[in-house]
Amino acid sequence: MTVTITAFERSPDGGMGLARDTRVRWALEEVGQAYEVRPVSFAAMKEPAHLAVHPFGQIPTYEEGDLVLFESGAIILHIASRHAGLLPEDANARARAITWMFAAINTVEPPILDIVTAKFTEGDKPWSKERMPLIADRIRHRLGQLSTRLGDAEWLDGAFSAGDLMMVSVLLRTRPSGILNEFPGLAAYVARGEARPAYKRAFAAQLAFNTAQPAAG
Repeated sequence: MTVTITAFERSPDGGMGLARDTRVRWALEEVGQAYEVRPVSFAAMKEPAHLAVHPFGQIPTYEEGDLVLFESGAIILHIASRHAGLLPEDANARARAITWMFAAINTVEPPILDIVTAKFTEGDKPWSKERMPLIADRIRHRLGQLSTRLGDAEWLDGAFSAGDLMMVSVLLRTRPSGILNEFPGLAAYVARGEARPAYKRAFAAQLAFNTAQPAAG
């Protein structure tokens, strides 16, 4: 059965790979699974048809026959569990890879998302400028801890896994702020992720998709 994922009709980042459909595309490319993409406008995301697929009116979603999933972490865990290539065969190593997936979403990503919210959603508030340095410091704290754990290793726990895919995807969101460059080890780690052929294919596909979509209005 053909896999169909949803993506922004026009991504807010203009196709720079920060939208969460990119990480799902990357996972599918890593395991060699073909997929189709259904574009969703911001208006359509709030309509009943899309809310029936994603109750919170977001992207991405994943459809394969009767199976419908939302939340990028759950989608990638499903892909990694069903197809070889993203989770180790050893049970303990597999559990650790899944732990890193959760760490990326639950521990590292929240403060990173805060800075996006503060800049674009709350930027006109009188207290926004005072809040930004506090958020940046929380990000630096988390990245410092992650950098210490990674050390000189190529990946987080042995071979590349879904944990690395998710962590690199999350860390990419720190690049526009410049904070990632303050941690050379993490910057190199992210660059290794971007150098993977599957990531290059995923990024090129989402960039071409965004370029091909008609401009809003």
